[in-house]
Parts: sequence; C-alpha cells; structure tokens
Amino acid sequence: MVNKKRLPVSKKAVVLLSGGLDSAVTLYFAKKRGLHCRCLIFDYGQRHKREIEAAGKIAKRADCLSRILNIKLPWRGSSLLDKKAFLPQRAHWQTGRPRDIPTTYVPGRNIIFLSYAVSFAESIRAESIFIGAHAQDSSGYPDCRQDFLEAMERAINLGIVKKGIQIVSPLIDKTKKEIVELGKGLGVPFEYTWSCYLGRQYPCQRCDSCLFRMKAFKSLGLEDPLLQQK
Repeated sequence: MVNKKRLPVSKKAVVLLSGGLDSAVTLYFAKKRGLHCRCLIFDYGQRHKREIEAAGKIAKRADCLSRILNIKLPWRGSSLLDKKAFLPQRAHWQTGRPRDIPTTYVPGRNIIFLSYAVSFAESIRAESIFIGAHAQDSSGYPDCRQDFLEAMERAINLGIVKKGIQIVSPLIDKTKKEIVELGKGLGVPFEYTWSCYLGRQYPCQRCDSCLFRMKAFKSLGLEDPLLQQK
C-alpha cells in the first residue's frame, strides 16, 4: 500500500524524473532521506522535449545517475504528442470549476512509466519507486490518483520475484504551492526545471502548466527563476 510516510528499507530507489517541478522535488525529497537514487527519464515523443534536457541537469546537480529511455506512442491520443493539437490554456484555478480530463492526458502514461521503473528496480534490487503525482494532478489525471497508485503497487508485487517494491508518492496530498515551498526548503534548483508544454526558449505563461507554476511562486512571494531569465 502506498504510504508517503513509510521509509523504504533498501537504500536504493528509482525516481521517475520528468524535468518538471514535481519530479525534481520528489527526487530531492528521496535524497534527503538518505536514499541512493537512480533516475529514469522518458523521451516518449512529447512536444515539450526541453524537459528531457532539464531532467538531465537536475539529476546531475543532485549527483544521481540517470537513464533516458526512448519509447514510441505512435497512436498519439494527447495534445502533448500531437503538435497540431490545441493545448489547454485555462487552468481550473482561474475558472473556479472542476475540469474534465485535459487534452494533455497521455493514455496510460504512468502505467507505462511505472512498468519500466519496476523492471529497473527489480534488476538493481531497489525496493522503492518514487513518483511526483500530486493533489492538483489527481483531479484531472486518473493515473495520478492515490487509488491507482495503490492498485498498481499491489499488481506489480504479484508479478515480480522478490516482493516488497513500494510506490512512494510524497506529494500526493500537496498543492503546487506546497510543492514549491517544500522544494525551496530542500534546495531544489528550480532554475533547471521546466514546466511549459510548448518547450520553447522561454515559458509561454499561458498553458495550464505555466499558469499553475506561476500562481504557486506568486502565492509564496517568490519569483520564478525561469521568468527572471527572460
């Protein structure tokens, strides 16, 4: 069962590292607890490929080994995979209303990522997999929800030789504001992270991901280092 307060017995951990705020904070959270982290970075054809470069920088800054896995999802099914598709630009904190599943949802993405992570973890005898799923994601992305992560943990332990791999989601009950606050305390290099869905030279400041990020920094009285570079 997923429990963010339960500490893994093994010193080895696999961290899903996208290059965004959430995964970077998750990595530094795991390291703070003395875990030897190995990072998995995925190139799955996302239009914001800049996050792959960001993930590499974050892993290096954290002194963690990382691997980039190239996978293909040729059927698309998401605005993150189709450059012609419209990206949402109206975060629900602006409208005040709950959102349906956003077009940026990639079908089965976390199921795929976690499956790779399980194989990697079992091969290096790691007993934990860290993922940066959080409260605001869980409202729109079904594969970021607590019940999914708990079910996935049960499933993987039915299909591996040595049981006991944990899926740890330390941010699962946190808002973006709380994540930025936690990351600041952990010394996360926010200037290396990337959130914008467009993946251009500078954040667009219009897509959902940019809007959530901007609001979080502003609510804490902080300036986003990515906007300082512009």
